[in-house]
Amino acid sequence: MVVPFSRIYAAFAAGYLMSYLFRTVNAVISPELTRELGLSAGALGLLTSTYFVAFASMQIPAGMLLDRYGPRRIEPVLLVVAAIGTFAFAAADGLPGLTVARALIGAGVSVCLMAPLKGIAVWYPPQRQASLSGWIMVAGGTGALVATAPVELALRVVDWRTLFVVFGAITLAVAGAIAWRVPDLPRVANPPSFAVQWEGVRRVFSEPRFWWIVPVGAIGMGSFMAIQGLWSVPWMMEVEGLTRAEAARILLAMGVLTLAGYLGLGLFATRLAARGFGPRHMYLTGWTLHVVALVAIVLQAPGAPFWWCAYGFGAAANILAFTVLNQGFPTALAGRANTAVNLTMFAGSFAAQWGIGVIADVVRSATGASAAEGLRAAFVIVLALVAAAYLWFLAGWKRYAVAAAPSHA
Repeated sequence: MVVPFSRIYAAFAAGYLMSYLFRTVNAVISPELTRELGLSAGALGLLTSTYFVAFASMQIPAGMLLDRYGPRRIEPVLLVVAAIGTFAFAAADGLPGLTVARALIGAGVSVCLMAPLKGIAVWYPPQRQASLSGWIMVAGGTGALVATAPVELALRVVDWRTLFVVFGAITLAVAGAIAWRVPDLPRVANPPSFAVQWEGVRRVFSEPRFWWIVPVGAIGMGSFMAIQGLWSVPWMMEVEGLTRAEAARILLAMGVLTLAGYLGLGLFATRLAARGFGPRHMYLTGWTLHVVALVAIVLQAPGAPFWWCAYGFGAAANILAFTVLNQGFPTALAGRANTAVNLTMFAGSFAAQWGIGVIADVVRSATGASAAEGLRAAFVIVLALVAAAYLWFLAGWKRYAVAAAPSHA
């Protein structure tokens, strides 16, 4: 079945835009949440990272459901759950209610990237998949932009609760659009049982290629999502001495460069692959820039806005993790392979988002350090872990140069 990409793109893109908006919006509304609830850094990190816990917990069952029923039947149902969580977040009057609502949002948007990636793996040839995946990520980058300066401007007119009511209504509309525009996957005469599907999950986790990708995804992308989604603004305000408006503008610029990275993949990845510069090479290039930029941020090198932008631009290569991974798996396992690595990314993001706050609090209470010094200590630990994951990826470079499907798949 040939599916015109233009037919499905807008609906899928809108879903992923909302997913990324929900992921990162707490960075800008964190002062309001802290002021209203009197949260410590650790409590704020835990509240925000609940999204990642719920998101990660959905990945394995979501992968099985996507492989069995397809994106059209799964994503709209989960987006309704996200809308319920959004309305609940707007109505909550305490930390427990906000935490439960945040978890519902995370669970509800858990397939907003995996659903289109499953469709792309089934409907389009391998040589087009990196570019099409890049176009999906453009929508995510747009969501990250909306969650920065535009949200900060909106907060001057309405409160954050009103914003979340609007977000919930939009999420319901997106669910309807996906159900209307996206076709079903080709039907299988004798679909595999869930026991057989679970065996496929086990096979994914048993492959060395999967564990080659995981550290960079879990630690590299996990920490990026945690920092972009929460700790970037506190760092800029406490460590770099910026106002929230100034920090939001830099976060916007970083989002623009991340979006530019996704757009570049959408426009040029297929052409570059045809010239021998494949997804694996693009992935390495992006993460090299990402690590260098994080070093500069932690060391407070001159030109901080530039380094924040480079940090985001390099992270755009993350979408290629799924393409590089799937070069070693059959199409029938695409949903489970993608969601398995996505699980590790979001588990890593939960650990980083909560852990940065906990480390900052511990350093402050144990040494009497300032908020800035606590954040510096946390970011140094993140940098060390990211560097170790990067070196692990380099160590497996030659071994996984040749893509081959697992023998037992």
